[in-house]
Amino acid sequence: MAKVIIQIIVVGTQIVGKAFVEAYKQAVANAAAGGSATSRMGKDSLSRRTGMSLDEAYQILNLKRDVSNLSKNYEHLFKVNDATSGGSFYLQSKVVRAKERIDMELTEAKKESQNPQDINEQSSSQSASSNS
Repeated sequence: MAKVIIQIIVVGTQIVGKAFVEAYKQAVANAAAGGSATSRMGKDSLSRRTGMSLDEAYQILNLKRDVSNLSKNYEHLFKVNDATSGGSFYLQSKVVRAKERIDMELTEAKKESQNPQDINEQSSSQSASSNS
């Protein structure tokens, strides 16, 4: 009887040991390939700050890189997932965060499109004042 118990313990230890080694090898491979959660999410600052990639936000709001239906889809999904009408607060929160993420991206793009104009205006005003 004691021999059987010892064999079970030895076999169990071997199985757990092999599983641990395989898990460690997989973790090393993922780290080498950049497979951490932050690298899958995206390397831009907005993705890191919000915890949601732009692709994920588009998927949640059922958009295909076209923001013309953003408000319509957001309002529909927000109402459908309202906790007071039997919806999911978690899903409603995801919908809100997805809209915030897309809004942040649009604001950032707007700032970037205005910055080249500001730089051009500054350089033209500087060259005009130096010509005087």
